[in-house]
Amino acid sequence: MSTAVMSLRLPAEVKERLDALSQRTGRTSAFYVRQAVEQYLEDLEDAYAADQAYKEWEADGFKTYSWDELKAELL
Repeated sequence: MSTAVMSLRLPAEVKERLDALSQRTGRTSAFYVRQAVEQYLEDLEDAYAADQAYKEWEADGFKTYSWDELKAELL
């Protein structure tokens, strides 16, 4: 996995909390920032995918299928 360097500015309170967590756990601040960014990106990607699926469903006239129709379609 290749890495890229990035800098960011955090409010002092957030930086203090991050430093305190790092000291308590023995992990680096960078570890927690990476974890937070990855989780946030996953959440955003999921939200955009859900929004796109909803728009497609809306464009299709909010069509729904009964359980029997769905089983017949998939089997």
